[in-house]
Amino acid sequence: MDLMEKLEETKAYIESKLGGRKPVIGLVLGSGLGDMADELEDSVIIDYHEIPHFPVSTVPGHKGRLVIGKLEGKMVLCMQGRFHFYEGYSMEEVVYPIRTMKILGIRSLFLTNAAGCVNTGWKPGDLMLISDHIKLIADNPLRGRNPEGLGERFFDMTNAYDKKLLSTAEKAADNKGISVRKGVYMLFTGPSFETAAEVRFARIAGADAVGMSTVPEAIAASHMRMHTLGISCLTNMAAGILDQPLNHEEVLETGERVKTTFSLLVREIVRIWPEELL
Repeated sequence: MDLMEKLEETKAYIESKLGGRKPVIGLVLGSGLGDMADELEDSVIIDYHEIPHFPVSTVPGHKGRLVIGKLEGKMVLCMQGRFHFYEGYSMEEVVYPIRTMKILGIRSLFLTNAAGCVNTGWKPGDLMLISDHIKLIADNPLRGRNPEGLGERFFDMTNAYDKKLLSTAEKAADNKGISVRKGVYMLFTGPSFETAAEVRFARIAGADAVGMSTVPEAIAASHMRMHTLGISCLTNMAAGILDQPLNHEEVLETGERVKTTFSLLVREIVRIWPEELL
């Protein structure tokens, strides 16, 4: 069975559970941020393990289910937990849910993550709008045969993070009096945290944050010409900046501390999401 046939089976199963709901925004919630999905109204919940051809999330803080419902008057398909390359999945498997969103008719993608802060002028708890990314690892979710039904073989990444959505997010933050940063996210594969030398390299390369997700999803979304917005919750200072070891518990604790602010920002962004991008 080829990729498009698998996607059609996945689509058919999800649609059979939606009761006519038509989501217009795909929302991916990262580590420690998954409770946002519990705020959706008139929701339908589908566990990943029930969905044909879907991977299963294995990371603490990722509940592993789709929640489809209304947020600020818009129908949203929310991923409570994503898939990572370090879990043993291929890049193609990592982006399978994003491709599923597209084939369900979703044109707008909202990516969130927990990231390490590289910019020494910032601090844990800051929210960063992703303006661009750096991917130096060799693998790519589009490696191999190109799925012609989804996009072209070679495609532009100049506007991977939609400039109109970045402006919308800045306006939303201003509306709610929330301070946000804007910067570059750099992908590392994990699951080990970056070394102090790698963090110094990332800073020299122009990164403001480092993490283990989001970039493959943004690449797949660009291939399918989806409108993508990304926000990082900077949960810790990256290795070597402070004289202390890194751990996943800190990531979850910081996510818990800022989740009210994060939820407020996400809601306002969704509320004023440009209609022409839906």
